[in-house]
Amino acid sequence: MTERELQFIEYWEANRLREKKWQYQLMVGIPIGLLFSLPIIIIVFTGRYWYVRADMEANASLSPTLLIICVVIIAIFVAIFYKRHQWDMKEQQYRELKAREERENKEKDSVNGPVQH
Repeated sequence: MTERELQFIEYWEANRLREKKWQYQLMVGIPIGLLFSLPIIIIVFTGRYWYVRADMEANASLSPTLLIICVVIIAIFVAIFYKRHQWDMKEQQYRELKAREERENKEKDSVNGPVQH
């Protein structure tokens, strides 16, 4: 195994439980969630310049409070979903590396022969 893979195994064994918590996923993932949801606000507020009818409809039936609540909900969902997906990918990589490490250790033991006492 490479040095980088061994470092990843050490890191993931130390941090996997902390990164699995939804609070951590929310706090770390919120910038991505906001990057995903802020274009909605930009489109709604700049719509009057490029599509007048959409602006009239939005002003007639869209509550600013409801818009902000929806954007926050979208940001939270994307943040947690994104970080949870990253956690799953790291966990899968960790399990594959541990299986490979065990397989290499078994091969090394079989080459060296049984240990005699």
